[in-house]
Amino acid sequence: QVQFQESGGESVQAGGSLRLSCAASPFTYSHYSMGWFRQVLGKEREGVASRDSTGKLNYADSVKGRFTISQDNAKNTLYLQMDRLKPEDTAMYYCAADPSFMSGLAPAPLWNYWGQGTQVTVSS
Repeated sequence: QVQFQESGGESVQAGGSLRLSCAASPFTYSHYSMGWFRQVLGKEREGVASRDSTGKLNYADSVKGRFTISQDNAKNTLYLQMDRLKPEDTAMYYCAADPSFMSGLAPAPLWNYWGQGTQVTVSS
């Protein structure tokens, strides 16, 4: 059974940076589509960044140029580098995976595997 362990979420000032990590076992990232999502209480979970099984990267318009999704296959870890953070980036962030091809930022209900979430809070 796939298990994820997310880390890296904390409280930061606007303009700051954070790097979220998602370590998985047993898992081979290259065989899966991977994604990062975020959710604010009372709102739907939204896609932030993803990498499909061909390696193509996708980003939500709201984070393009500020967030970068990457992975270290040797460490079985997925990352989300977040720069120039804004208060509206405040949310619970989740990593997700699916063995099927996910085109673009596929909606959250389509993804099969999820981490437990890590909280990011950006103050102005």
